[in-house]
Amino acid sequence: MEKFKKIESNAIPLPMVNVDTDMIIPKQFLKTIKRTGLGKNLFYELRYDEKDAPIDSFVLNQDKYKDSQILITGKNFGCGSSREHAPWSILDYGIKCIIASSFADIFYNNCFKNGILPIKLDESEVTKLQKAAENSLSFTIDLENQKISYFDNNINHELSFELDKAKKTSLLEGLDDIGLTLAKVNHISDFENKQESRTPWLYSQQIK
Repeated sequence: MEKFKKIESNAIPLPMVNVDTDMIIPKQFLKTIKRTGLGKNLFYELRYDEKDAPIDSFVLNQDKYKDSQILITGKNFGCGSSREHAPWSILDYGIKCIIASSFADIFYNNCFKNGILPIKLDESEVTKLQKAAENSLSFTIDLENQKISYFDNNINHELSFELDKAKKTSLLEGLDDIGLTLAKVNHISDFENKQESRTPWLYSQQIK
């Protein structure tokens, strides 16, 4: 998993509440177990019409947001089913940070497991950031210092955000659940060696 330190990017404003995982990545695209190739289908039913032609008015189809790495959206983002394809499609598209006033719990935790930083802020702050995003302002997301900053009318705006220490560490070090386990492999081996010396019968290869 790629380490997350600091990103600088403009942001995609998506002021919608209760965006569920089927809206993020519709069910017909869940046939793969690969994490790549899903970005083109992100928000598919909002992004394309019935003939698969891009809907110009949808924010992801606007050139100024083409390379954005930040999504600013409404409360309860990622609700619905627990499909892990939702964060996979977001990351594959290129979005590395999502800002909202609240997230569905399973989606929120899946973000950290896939290298995405979900940030919770008060609704009033989210609304301000969405307006700044609509003006194509550039944002800096500094995970280490837990800061969001942007310039507007030559004024530097800075916000702090809260984050669980363990989740922050996993992003900074680029460790998913498997990586976290492997980081403790020496401790696991020490435990197994001690256990084997104390209870050798548990490790016996004899078949009775």
